[in-house]
Amino acid sequence: MKQKVIISTSLEQHIDDAIKAVTPDRLFLLCDETTAEVCLPKVKTFGCLKDARLIVIKSGDADKSLEAVSSVWESLQNGGATRHSMMINLGGGMVTDLGGFAASTFKRGIHFVNIPTTLLSLVDASVGGKTGINFGGLKNEIGVFNTADVVILDTQFLDTLSNVEIRSGYAEMIKHGLIYNPDSCAGGSRERMWAELMNFDITAPDLGQLQCMVAESVQVKERIVEIDPLEHGLRKALNLGHTAGHAFESFGMACGERLDGRRNAGVHPVPHGYAVAYGMVCELWLSCVKTGFPQNIMRTTVRFIDEYYGKMPITCDDYETLFELMTHDKKNTAGTINFTLLSGIGEIVINQTATKEEIFEALDFYREN
Repeated sequence: MKQKVIISTSLEQHIDDAIKAVTPDRLFLLCDETTAEVCLPKVKTFGCLKDARLIVIKSGDADKSLEAVSSVWESLQNGGATRHSMMINLGGGMVTDLGGFAASTFKRGIHFVNIPTTLLSLVDASVGGKTGINFGGLKNEIGVFNTADVVILDTQFLDTLSNVEIRSGYAEMIKHGLIYNPDSCAGGSRERMWAELMNFDITAPDLGQLQCMVAESVQVKERIVEIDPLEHGLRKALNLGHTAGHAFESFGMACGERLDGRRNAGVHPVPHGYAVAYGMVCELWLSCVKTGFPQNIMRTTVRFIDEYYGKMPITCDDYETLFELMTHDKKNTAGTINFTLLSGIGEIVINQTATKEEIFEALDFYREN
C-alpha cells in the first residue's frame, strides 16, 4: 500500500485530519530535547494536540538506542496507551526512526504519524517505512519496516536549521538527483535534477526554491518505495553511498577507535548526510571503474562534496576498520559486501560487489582526489 505523504501548507489542519481518521483513545507527542525547544512552539497551541501527552528523549544519533526506545515504551505504558492509541513523532530522522520503531512494537503496533523537522528527515528518514535504532555500534541494526499512518511534510521547520543540518539533508537530495529517472518521475532529462542540485547556492539557500526541490526529491523516493516497499530490488537504489557511508558514520560514532584498540584522534562523529556524501565519493569512483559511470559527472559531484562537506581525516591505517564495518552492513549477503552503483544518472546497478583491493582504492581516491 502506498504511504500517505502530504506536503502541507496547513499543518494544524492536516494533523487534525490524521487524528480524526483514527480517533485514538490516547494521543502522545514524541520530541527530542532540541525539537521540544525549537519546533514544539510551532505546534503546541494547536487545539488538536491539547490532550497529547508529551514524551521527550535526548537529542543526537548516539541516543538512538535500546535504552531510549525502552524509555518511550515505559512512557506509553505509564500513560495508558493501548493498541488504539496514536503517537505523533515530531523531529528529525532520529525521532522518526526511533518513534516509528517504538510505535510499531508497543502492543504489536499502535498508530503513528511522522512530522519531520529537518531537511534530512523531510527527504529521507520519515518517508518509506524504515524504522529502527542503533545497536552494538552499528547504524540502524535493529528495526522493522512499517509505514506511518501519514507523513506530513511542512518546510516551515527549515528556518530552524543550521547550515550543517541543511547540508546533511542536501546530501540525500544529491543521491536522489543521481538516481532520478524521468521515465518514472516527473519528466525532463536525466541530468536536470542533478544539475539543479549542483548549481544551488547551499551556503545561502533560498528556502522557497528549496521547498520545490524537496517536493521533487520526496517524489523520487516515494515512487521507488511504492514499487519496492521491502527492498527486494529497485529500492536498493536508495542505498547509493550508504555502504561506505554507514562505515564512515559508525567509525565517527566510535570517535576513531579502531578494532585493534588504537585511535585516529582526528576523527570525530559526523552527521548522517555528511557520511553519505563521503560514501558517494567512494561509490561513484567504484561506479566509474566497474559500471562505466561518466567521469565528468563523477568529478563534478565529488568537487561539490569536497567543497561543502570537507573530508573525514582518515589514514590508510584506518582502511581495515572501515572495511570491517562494511562487512556488517545489512545489505550484504553471505558475508559479501554489497554496493548499489550507477552506470549513468538514473541507471541503477544493484547487488554489485568489490574486492578488498578495490574498496581500498576507493578509499585512496576519497583521501587524495
